[in-house]
Amino acid sequence: MVDEQDRAELNRCGWCGQDSLYQAYHDEVWGRPVADGQSLFAKLCLDGQQAGLSWITILRKQAGYEAAFADFDPDALVHFTDADVERLMGDAGIVRNRLKIQSVIRNARAYVAMREAGEDFAGFLWGFTGNRPIVNAWRELAEVPTETDESRAMSKALKQRGFNFVGPTICYAFMQATGLVMDHLTGCHCYQACREEAESFQLRQ
Repeated sequence: MVDEQDRAELNRCGWCGQDSLYQAYHDEVWGRPVADGQSLFAKLCLDGQQAGLSWITILRKQAGYEAAFADFDPDALVHFTDADVERLMGDAGIVRNRLKIQSVIRNARAYVAMREAGEDFAGFLWGFTGNRPIVNAWRELAEVPTETDESRAMSKALKQRGFNFVGPTICYAFMQATGLVMDHLTGCHCYQACREEAESFQLRQ
C-alpha cells in the first residue's frame, strides 16, 4: 500500500485531483479488469447514480449505497417494493432521487431475467470489447472520448434488456472504471501496471 505522503507525490490522471479518496480509487480500482458479473452489475448501478453529478459524490456515498441496496445483490433487490423506495427516499446515505432509486431495482430485474434466459452478464458486457480490454495510449485528458462505438452498442443492448440510466456516456465511464477499457494516461504512474494487467486478462466463462 502507498502511504498518503507518497501518494500525493505520484503522477496520475488529472481527473482525480488532490482528494485522497479519489486518488486511492484511481490508483487501486479504476481501470482494473473486473470479471465477476455481480461486481459489474454493482458498478453499473453506481455509475447510473452519477448521472448529472460528479463521480466523487457517489464514491463518498458508496458504503451508504451498499447498505441501502443489499450490497447490490440482484436476488435481494428484485423483492424491493414501493415501500422500500419510499424508505430509501429518506436515506441520507444515498442521493435521494426517486428515478435513480427505482433504476437499481429495475436493473436488478433485468439482470435476473438475463440470467434466467441463460445469458451471463459478464460475458455479455465483455463481448463488446471482444472479451479483452481495449488498451489506449492517451497523453492528455482532452484526447479521451466520453463515448465510443462500443459504449453506444452496450447502451443500446442494455436498454433493450430493460436496464436504464445506461446511456453511452455512462456506459463508457463504466467501461473505463471496470477495465473493459484501459484509459490511464501514458504519463500516469498506473499506466504500465494496468496495461500489463489488461494484456494478460482472460475472461473465464
